[in-house]
Amino acid sequence: MKIKTSDIVISAVAPAQYPEDELPEIAMVGRSNVGKSSTINTILGRRNLARVSQNPGKTRTINFYIINKEFYLVDLPGYGYARVSKSERASWGKMMETYLAGRPNLQEVLLLVDIRHDPTADDKLMYEWIRHYGYGRIVVATKSDKISKNQQQKSIKNIRQKLQMASDAKVVPISSLKKLGIDDLWKAIEKQFEENDLPITIE
Repeated sequence: MKIKTSDIVISAVAPAQYPEDELPEIAMVGRSNVGKSSTINTILGRRNLARVSQNPGKTRTINFYIINKEFYLVDLPGYGYARVSKSERASWGKMMETYLAGRPNLQEVLLLVDIRHDPTADDKLMYEWIRHYGYGRIVVATKSDKISKNQQQKSIKNIRQKLQMASDAKVVPISSLKKLGIDDLWKAIEKQFEENDLPITIE
């Protein structure tokens, strides 16, 4: 995928604020410290498009980035940060469910997990939630530069088992620091575009 343009369109908290066009959407979700903003910046070839917060759990909006004026990359709020209040978590959950359950433009939801650790209870719950709505064919394993290639294979196998992934679902290791796995991730996303017969320009 050749990224020609990428811009944030809106940070939304309710459906009335979502983009009104019918462009397809690929969403990303993960724990507050999993490196989601860094991953977004890396795969889009930008430095500060998605803000990398020093305060995990700070993002409480759904951020829509328009890519090549053909589709959206949607940044969903991070979860699992202990200092977030119960009321905030409840509000986040409702916001997420409203988006996942009622967004016809949504094509796929990518779950981000840290390749160095077992998926957490929150990761497992989120993946079950994603699968409930018919998504979950791509899991992104971040921070792959922190472990060896041999350890990566063991970790990928472990992630598949812990999340009970389907045989046709894919785990893509990626490193924002070393710029590794970017092409593999875009190929996995492009495959979803092709399988869903979407008119996205793939170069």
